[in-house]
Amino acid sequence: MSVRYRSGEGELIPIIVLIIINVLVYIAINIAGMMDVFIVGHLGLGITTFFREPWTIITYMFTHQDFFHLLANMLTLYFFGSFLNRITGVRTFLTVYLLGGIIAGIFVLLLAMPPYYLTIGASGAVFALGGVLTVLTPQLKVFVFPIPAPLPLWVAIVGGFLLMTLMPNVSWQGHLGGLLFGLAAGWYLRRRLRLIL
Repeated sequence: MSVRYRSGEGELIPIIVLIIINVLVYIAINIAGMMDVFIVGHLGLGITTFFREPWTIITYMFTHQDFFHLLANMLTLYFFGSFLNRITGVRTFLTVYLLGGIIAGIFVLLLAMPPYYLTIGASGAVFALGGVLTVLTPQLKVFVFPIPAPLPLWVAIVGGFLLMTLMPNVSWQGHLGGLLFGLAAGWYLRRRLRLIL
């Protein structure tokens, strides 16, 4: 399948802005932590705190406390986001990313069971990007460390989701919500983009 790409100056700007926001929040959290101030509690998404602090349905997706969690999400955001941005344009990319993160948060609120504290991270929004690309470009080849051979994108996305579901302290509910939203958005967009199958 070949895809019609959009071109234009500044197409990476929204992705860079998202990455900068995530990095600044990460720095702020860790500086605050050195002063024994726990601001994650006011940014992360929790069942018990959401109705008191409803903004957390947005802020949680920009919140990372661990460097490798931040790095993995930002690298995936960059690669998935830049590719989707070229196919669909800035407005659609941002809509998928932000709505995907919100839907992922709703899945967390509905499906997470005690003991459960806070969910943080951009993974749900990133899975939404992956879900869209899985539908639009399923045979796109990607490398997944440490596998030495390229995999079809849909295998990497579905396999990554299933693998992370088995890991402890991972919000599979958020990943599921983001992925399902991304797949649905991908089917919607596929009928509206000029794709040559």
